[in-house]
Amino acid sequence: MTDSPRRLYAGRVVTLDVVDVTLPNGHVATLEVVGHPGGAAVVAVDAAGRVCLLRQYRHVAGGWLWEIPAGKLDGKSPDATARAELAEEAGVSARDWQPLGEILSSPGVFREVVHLYLARELSPVELAHEAAEVIEVTWVPFADALRRALDGEIRDAKTVVALVRAAGRLGLPAARER
Repeated sequence: MTDSPRRLYAGRVVTLDVVDVTLPNGHVATLEVVGHPGGAAVVAVDAAGRVCLLRQYRHVAGGWLWEIPAGKLDGKSPDATARAELAEEAGVSARDWQPLGEILSSPGVFREVVHLYLARELSPVELAHEAAEVIEVTWVPFADALRRALDGEIRDAKTVVALVRAAGRLGLPAARER
């Protein structure tokens, strides 16, 4: 970086900075960078091979989306966030946790890193949706969720990537013949 970031906005969740950076080719570019605390998301698979999908209202996306349980880090570790969000949004806890890596939501603009997990050996706990969340919890066969992700019915990027990675971890084919 050639200059210190200039903070244009600091909100409840995001910040917006403008920064001049020197690129590997020597060019100096002015970038707008959206800061975000990051998040964690969970593919929860029950003993029957069903995965938890949330039908969640997202105003910015223009309505309802299918997503896996997820939330922003808010100062907690990715593991702690994943466990809390699974309980709050899906009403389950898990004994078996496996990391599925990280994704960058939109690396040309956002600093957000989303940590993905596979959770199994589930037990029910009390649901605790936040007032600002409009969520319907559903459990669907994993193969159906994966098909919906590959066909474009599930548009949320973290959910698509997490389902494909979980399929690989579970030894399931991620792609199917069309």
